[in-house]
Amino acid sequence: MGDRKKILKQLPSKNPQNQTLLSGDLNENLKRLQDIYADCSDVIFHDFLIGDQTKAVLIYIDGLTNVEEVDQHVLAPLLQDFALEHTLPNIRKKIAVSSIKPVQTFTDVIEEISNGNPVLLMNRENQGLSIGLSKWEKRSIEEPMAESVLRGPREGFIETLRTNTSLLRRKLRSPNLKIKSINIGTYSRTQIAIAYIEGIADPALVEEMTNRLQRIEIDGVLESAYIEELIEDNPYSPFPQLLSTERPDVASAYLLEGHVVVVVDGTPSVLIAPVTFFSLMQSPADYYERYFVGTAIRWLRYLFFSVSLLGPSLYVAVVTFHQEMIPGPLLQTMAKSRELIPFPALVEALLMETVFEALREAGARLPKQIGSAVSIVGALVIGQAAIAAGIVSAPMVMVVAITGIASFMAPRFTVGIAIRLLRFPMMFLAGFLGFLGLILGVIVILNHLLALRSFGVPYMSPLAPMKGRDMKDVLFRAPRWALNMRPHLSGEWNRYRQAPGQQPGPTKRDEDG
Repeated sequence: MGDRKKILKQLPSKNPQNQTLLSGDLNENLKRLQDIYADCSDVIFHDFLIGDQTKAVLIYIDGLTNVEEVDQHVLAPLLQDFALEHTLPNIRKKIAVSSIKPVQTFTDVIEEISNGNPVLLMNRENQGLSIGLSKWEKRSIEEPMAESVLRGPREGFIETLRTNTSLLRRKLRSPNLKIKSINIGTYSRTQIAIAYIEGIADPALVEEMTNRLQRIEIDGVLESAYIEELIEDNPYSPFPQLLSTERPDVASAYLLEGHVVVVVDGTPSVLIAPVTFFSLMQSPADYYERYFVGTAIRWLRYLFFSVSLLGPSLYVAVVTFHQEMIPGPLLQTMAKSRELIPFPALVEALLMETVFEALREAGARLPKQIGSAVSIVGALVIGQAAIAAGIVSAPMVMVVAITGIASFMAPRFTVGIAIRLLRFPMMFLAGFLGFLGLILGVIVILNHLLALRSFGVPYMSPLAPMKGRDMKDVLFRAPRWALNMRPHLSGEWNRYRQAPGQQPGPTKRDEDG
């Protein structure tokens, strides 16, 4: 405890120099700020006279501030001689910018300058003005590569926080959409926005999210993953406890269900809490296609999710311990393909899975133009060469290939990573204990999933504990007109999201008509 207090005292955010109020002496304020920004060549201190009478200085960062707008709407009107007394309220009236707010401490000045807003300080004034004229380069809005859909919106979040919150506002135009902002990071001062819909989200959930974010004390936040690891319930679980998405439509859909969205400046990935295992297995395409198509694809996804976890383990267990389960003709073919293989099935599986994971990572790290070609050609060449060299058998190559394809069906990359990691201990259990080890591994994973929580919500909800009304959007994707009830997360519950009795059909007319 003593070491923690010693560390906190050393953090720059605790520096009392930055917490002090501005002085009425411009030279004193200027000297202190120049000491703070020593060796910062991009920080501009532009001193001038307001109306040829009052000394003033404009401080901004070159590259983060719209200099053309500063010249036109700030400097040009202030350099002119005007009859009004040169006080802060009168100066504010002369600046033709809508977003202006006062700053009173050095901390406020530093924060506004870091955000790209120029700060105006005057002599004989113990306050300054922050002028909202920030401007920096940003990329255009485009479809997220990792969450593409055949039908649906083609826009995705970018690295600018206010652009991302505006995308949410475009989807949800109600004033009940609340967006609270806090800054995290001693050096980065990263702006974090907490979005929720008042009247739908549980206030206790919003308060819990706010408390978890406010207790973070870290040098810098460069991506939402920094936040995710510091606010999740169980940091030792391989399964993600927050959902990460780059799609505004997905974030808006979860907001309408009572979830909280965390938007981090500098990254296109926003975090959604709480989440369940079944929400991580859902794809936006499930809701943009016909409901029976979405249900069929969802069942296919669950099937291949099981295959990606248990496929190699089942093969190892059957070949090693339970050969009687293999039909006779197939057993003869497999025995013939394995008669010259020097390794047991477990070593085969570990070898091929490791090579496959290496190829997948190599393909992901290489440039897009050659990454896919290298991974595909490498898999074909290595697989064929391994069979020809007698290192692995043809059935094992086929099992690993099917498992790899199955793992690509996980709609969330973080879930696929967890399954890829768990696949290896499952193979060890199957190689040493057969079906007994396989069942034991499944029981351990299920027990972990049943005990897991995401912001207090059971991870396997609504299946465990069972909530019948919420099952309409778990194993099946019910028709849109049947989804009358919101999922019940915890605490307060805004029950209805649409009027009942909206099943479509021809308009009924009176018989007399």
